[in-house]
Amino acid sequence: MKRRAIREHCSRNTLRFLRATLCLAGVIVHATSACAAAAPAVSAYPTRPIRFIVPNGAGGTTDLVARAVAPKIADRLGQQVVIDNRPGSGGIVGTEIVAKAAPDGHTLLMGTIGNIAISPALYRKLGYDPLRDFAPVTQLASAAYMLLVHPALSAKSPKELVALAKAKPGTLNVGSAGSGTGSHLTGELFQSVAGVKFTHVPYKGSNPGLTDLIAGQLQLFFNGIPSSMPHYRSGRLRALAVTTPARVAPAPELPTMDEAGFPGAQSTSWTGILVPAGTPAHVVATLNTAFVQALQFPEVIARLTADGAVPVGNSAAAFDAYIKSELVKWARVVKTSGAVAQ
Repeated sequence: MKRRAIREHCSRNTLRFLRATLCLAGVIVHATSACAAAAPAVSAYPTRPIRFIVPNGAGGTTDLVARAVAPKIADRLGQQVVIDNRPGSGGIVGTEIVAKAAPDGHTLLMGTIGNIAISPALYRKLGYDPLRDFAPVTQLASAAYMLLVHPALSAKSPKELVALAKAKPGTLNVGSAGSGTGSHLTGELFQSVAGVKFTHVPYKGSNPGLTDLIAGQLQLFFNGIPSSMPHYRSGRLRALAVTTPARVAPAPELPTMDEAGFPGAQSTSWTGILVPAGTPAHVVATLNTAFVQALQFPEVIARLTADGAVPVGNSAAAFDAYIKSELVKWARVVKTSGAVAQ
């Protein structure tokens, strides 16, 4: 009888334990389900072709960089990447389009030194704010500007160019890819450092300006190296110097501005990817990974470095910090030079 009582007691305790365990499990399952229901769903991305707005004309430095990476991004994301050139007002036209686009990662902006870092200081009224209206993804590349002149010009160095400008004031026209672009303000920076004044002639992109320079309608042009090299190599244009601290691999014979006697006239052309503010963090992260990986392909590296561009591919946070530093730098240049939008 005692053994039977013990067995019955053990059975009752076991049953109580099982009931308690099942109840606890039910609470855990219910809580887990509730949490899962409360967590926001991560939407699939991308779900359609991606529009990549380049706010500069086709064939220019910015466009060349975009076309170097776009096919790799399409492969990585499994969607077509359509490059949409929207030049105008130094990149402002295309930039405003992206600022107003849906923040879903399907519209990208090619940010540059001009539309992101310079225009905010140069224009009193802009349809966008580079810090408020955009989320940085990654910096793509950096490159020197090349000081180009028409071959008929007597100047063979920056010092000779300055001497010519001082001897014949008001006779030298400097072209740019547009008011507020990097080529414009790089020219303004050089004039400020050298103590000379050129007549600024803005274009809608670098290619029309280079065409006029080749034709002799301009005397000089500060232009990004990638789109300058073909004209320099062919002899259609003469290069006097580059604007980076070190000489560039594609044209190591060209002196830097420091070496040419104009320290302080350094300027770096750069490009990077931005999306509308409010784009989900996981979309920004996906794009960052895709672009950083694209810049690691040997053929992409070769294509960029052959024309003097240096691949970067940094984090979104690092690109954000760089943009802020560039805004400070170029606001100072605009104020010092007295540059105005035309």
